[in-house]
Amino acid sequence: MLRWLYENSLLLVGCVLVIGTLTGQIFTGWLDNNSDLEEMGMQTLTLGQYLGSGHFLEATFENWESEFLQMGLYVVLTIWLRQRGSSESKKLYEDEEVDKEPDPTKEEAPTPVKHGGWQLALYRRSLSIAFFLLFIGAFWLHAKGGAEVYSIEQQHEGKPAVTILEYMQTSRFWFESFQNWQSEFLSIVSIVGLSIFLRQHGSPESKPVDAGNDETGK
Repeated sequence: MLRWLYENSLLLVGCVLVIGTLTGQIFTGWLDNNSDLEEMGMQTLTLGQYLGSGHFLEATFENWESEFLQMGLYVVLTIWLRQRGSSESKKLYEDEEVDKEPDPTKEEAPTPVKHGGWQLALYRRSLSIAFFLLFIGAFWLHAKGGAEVYSIEQQHEGKPAVTILEYMQTSRFWFESFQNWQSEFLSIVSIVGLSIFLRQHGSPESKPVDAGNDETGK
């Protein structure tokens, strides 16, 4: 068990952090939303009802969509683009292991690699495809939750509710999206740029401490 925990510790700790912060978001968001509903003279929600509410969906998936977009774009952009001196870039001119054609004769090769054809074609792009599908799903749920919250506010002011597509045409929806997207793109710029000059001993995201600033890749 200890060996299993060690071998999976990075993912496990990451999951604990997600669950812990999501739990905090749920309870604080529930209290905050009920406070808003009370001010509008509307019935408050139970915790179970809140988990299906637009307030929860919008708050959660507004952030998730930007994360999935960031990772999907980052995976794709690093195929072709380079940055001299960054640990996040492939070598400037040399071929790397990830650029080699998959070998179906390798014993440990995944099943799609051994089958070849369309399965291999899909599998070799599966990471970016997964991130972009997750982005589309989160983008839609953000719009769905936002439309519900916006409609409640509209009805409180005596105005008509809006559909999801109508809400996606509002400046509010795109403001929510752009403010999250730009923060994720900033994080890409930060890790790519700072890893040129700065080091973190023991981290695979950093170059070796004694590496020169112009040395590209890990």
